[in-house]
Amino acid sequence: MKETGGTLTIKSQIDQDREVQVSVGDTGVGLPAEAPDQIFEAFFSTKPEGSGMGLAISRSIIQSHGGRLWATTNPSRGATFPFALPNAATAHSSSSLEA
Repeated sequence: MKETGGTLTIKSQIDQDREVQVSVGDTGVGLPAEAPDQIFEAFFSTKPEGSGMGLAISRSIIQSHGGRLWATTNPSRGATFPFALPNAATAHSSSSLEA
């Protein structure tokens, strides 16, 4: 996005399930139309100089903390990457139930 003067937007909120949700949106190239979930596979990149590891690692870290990461296409241009994590009270009560 540096070359095109794009915009990066970050928002946070507590969603209806009492999870902490953060979304990072951009006005970059967007998601591949043919297989949008492919961006989370290791070594897949939409950038010629990309390693294809960033989103795969990010999803792995978020999932290891009981959360989830997904992607949506922006109406005008780019993509948004929301992720949700259980809040401390939810995570604590869930771990108490498992014990």
